[in-house]
Amino acid sequence: MGMITLSSSQEAEVKMSEIGSILVAPSILSADFANLASELKRAEDGGADWIHVDVMDGHFVPNLTIGPPVVRAIRQQTSLPLDCHLMIENADLYLDDFAKAGANHVIVHAEACTHLQRTLSHIRQLGMKSGVALNPATVPDALSYVLDVTDLVLVMTVNPGFGGQKFIDSVVPKIRAIRNMLDEAGRKDARVCVDGGINEETARLVVQAGATVLVAGKSVYGAPDVAQAIRSLKSSVAVSNI
Repeated sequence: MGMITLSSSQEAEVKMSEIGSILVAPSILSADFANLASELKRAEDGGADWIHVDVMDGHFVPNLTIGPPVVRAIRQQTSLPLDCHLMIENADLYLDDFAKAGANHVIVHAEACTHLQRTLSHIRQLGMKSGVALNPATVPDALSYVLDVTDLVLVMTVNPGFGGQKFIDSVVPKIRAIRNMLDEAGRKDARVCVDGGINEETARLVVQAGATVLVAGKSVYGAPDVAQAIRSLKSSVAVSNI
């Protein structure tokens, strides 16, 4: 399939040369959906770097959320990159729809894709960044043969499906293993993202292990002041070694 023309907001993606910086991607799963436009503005004005969009189908995970029409609406309300995490089966059927809706990144689960390399290549062909998510019990070796077509690795530090879960500490060494795999494969440009139970304390742990993107839901949108919550996450890891 041909390349889909990107909107100006999609072209505003964070330069990968800025890989050394720590980014915060608030998850709208924890936002007030009745006031989503204002919630997006609160995050953007508060210093968020990306907006993380959790897409769930009720099959791959035990929850049902949103799809391309809502992503399209979100795209009209923010200039930030949209980081779409597809916790769904048969993701290939919807990749074109997410590209047309304005997604900047599409992340699929290694556990849900029969032909992972093909899926990631298609995401790139559509002009988006490609990402692979790994559940807590999934080993890093699942990435071995797709490192060349992977722009983002999303390490789940909770079992996917619901926000507000407790951080699984035993996953932290996997973050370092993945960062080393990417570096050894010549993919220093690829980002390691972490999703699940991220707060000031756990943010320090994952950044020290090699993460450069913090996906945070409850700790941002559950805070009285979204901007302060984002600043606190960034300041908590400012002196961490990457």
